[in-house]
Amino acid sequence: MRISEKTCVDFVDVLASKSAVPGGGGAAALTGAIGIALGSMVCNLTIGKKKYAEYEENVKAILEKARELEKDLINMIDEDAECFLPLSKAYGLPNSTEEEKKIKADTMESALKKACEVPIKIVKVCYEAIKLHEDLVDKGSRLAISDVGVGVQCLRAAILSGQLNVIININSIKDEEYVKSVRDEVNNLVENGVRICDEVYKKVENELNK
Repeated sequence: MRISEKTCVDFVDVLASKSAVPGGGGAAALTGAIGIALGSMVCNLTIGKKKYAEYEENVKAILEKARELEKDLINMIDEDAECFLPLSKAYGLPNSTEEEKKIKADTMESALKKACEVPIKIVKVCYEAIKLHEDLVDKGSRLAISDVGVGVQCLRAAILSGQLNVIININSIKDEEYVKSVRDEVNNLVENGVRICDEVYKKVENELNK
């Protein structure tokens, strides 16, 4: 069974165990998917309402994109587990001789880059989802405005969590050009993403406190 197909209870149980997967990456992907789903719910509660007719087509477009991103993140729960396995195996390689050390170092470098793939994608997809919430906060049903706030908070946690999973891997990678490229791209997306999340959340808070 795919990790993403487990029940909520089973997922949390295996996450809490000593099992190598799922870990922080899978948790980040799921949290991001939940954040996007909340945005989708707001879209569904808005579409068809006369009060928001002027935003109808825009909200439908947000919903369509949100469904794609949600699906991507759910798939990343399992992709992250698959990409981590080579690294898990590499840690167990022997390194008694110089030749073994060289083989292990080369294998680790490749495995670490592989382990970075999904966390990088998590950051990118969460950023896209955050931008959707930025658009939705002014156009979604006011009756569900709190769910936009909860959604961006989930996405804020997910994008930061994705970043942490990138950092822990690139810290051990020797390829300086690769590390700089990844670090710059991820840090830029996270910085802007967190800023947008905070702005959206403040809008929601102000709306609720009117």
